[in-house]
Amino acid sequence: MRYDAIIIGSGQAGVPLAGALAGRGWQVALVERGDIGGTCVNTGCTPTKTLVASARAAHLARRGADFGVQTGPVSVDFARVMARKDEVVRRFRGGIEKRLQDNENVTIVRAEGHFEGPHRVRAGDDVLEADRVYINAGARPNVPPIPGLDDVPYLTNTSILDLAALPDHLVIIGGGYIGLEYAQAFRRFGSQVTIVERAARIMGREDRDIAEEALTILRGEGIRVLLDAETQRVARGAGGIEITVQHDGAGETIAGSHLLVAAGRRPNSDRLNLDAAGIATDERGYITVDDHLQTNVPGVWALGDVNGRGAFTHTSYNDFEIVRDNLDGGTRAVSDRIPTYAVYIDPPLGRVGMSEQQVREAGRKALVGVKPMAHISRAIERDETAGFIKVLVDAETKLFLGAAVFGIGGDEIVHTITDQMAAQAPYTVMQNTVHIHPTVAELIPTLLGELEPLDS
Repeated sequence: MRYDAIIIGSGQAGVPLAGALAGRGWQVALVERGDIGGTCVNTGCTPTKTLVASARAAHLARRGADFGVQTGPVSVDFARVMARKDEVVRRFRGGIEKRLQDNENVTIVRAEGHFEGPHRVRAGDDVLEADRVYINAGARPNVPPIPGLDDVPYLTNTSILDLAALPDHLVIIGGGYIGLEYAQAFRRFGSQVTIVERAARIMGREDRDIAEEALTILRGEGIRVLLDAETQRVARGAGGIEITVQHDGAGETIAGSHLLVAAGRRPNSDRLNLDAAGIATDERGYITVDDHLQTNVPGVWALGDVNGRGAFTHTSYNDFEIVRDNLDGGTRAVSDRIPTYAVYIDPPLGRVGMSEQQVREAGRKALVGVKPMAHISRAIERDETAGFIKVLVDAETKLFLGAAVFGIGGDEIVHTITDQMAAQAPYTVMQNTVHIHPTVAELIPTLLGELEPLDS
């Protein structure tokens, strides 16, 4: 069957692209082997942040007495928590699916797609052809080769969403963002939680002060975190599973009821038979693209997690915007994008631009300012004073280089700096702007007035 465009995958780039192309009168085939909506809606942002919200509610309820509110014993109805998560996912996915189904120019092909040629895709029994093919195939959990792992019932960030009962003791291999979010949530639900991280610190891409602050927060909630801990083997145990680790120069066996492997993600490019189309990938399996997301094969683009140029919902959607803009003769490019993201432990971390470590490595002459959340009226009033704000600016141009807002509202507040960076406005614009009291963001102008040279 011939179409004007084929889109492989219905993630956060594929769905809006299908609507935009169909709006031009194009006949679009949207190939999807799983649930409509991709990772974000089904197994990523939507379900996990819904669980994080329930966990936060439990945490605040337990702290009621700190605010003079007597709540009595707090219990978590895990079945209700999971049912709420499922309902939110169904609502999001159902709305997306209905819009697609109601679009007469979009044909949803429910099968796994793979290439038979540069512009020829097989999806089940159907063979689809188009001059334009857009790959939005996403990524999946990475499972490292740990001895014994194949012989035990382990969880990934996907399968953990199907749990019917709360784990007594959840052991997590991996101290990255996914592992930390689940660790804190399940601890707040009532599970005992142990994190096993092979590196010297959690959150490996962040500055050391951020990682140390996060570690303090998580340990303060009763989460055991083992650093420099190498997982040697996994086996079945009387209560579920046993993980043998090398830690502090000695071996230790950790007994848990459940094991979550949170060791990153890998692109789904290996499922696409890219060789048949001559589409190139890098050494990690990500499809290589240019600044406008076109692959090395004319007429084929790669968007979202599969291209390795962001791996966030917001960057996937921006990929769609770049492709749409280029179709209209625009010049938007991936290199225009200011890197920004959040980590949804509680309190959240909002990040934009360069980290302090990256600024140092680049040899930039910079100014830096750091203020603890404990200096902010709003944080004190809410009794949520963990974390800090760090801002880095170029000493010569006075433009923002980056920022980390780690604390109450950090994922929202960081956008104030993101917007300044996009506008290429000097930090003095924000410094001289009146902010509302009492808010968390009001500390940033004060902080900007106290910048100091970043020592080399």
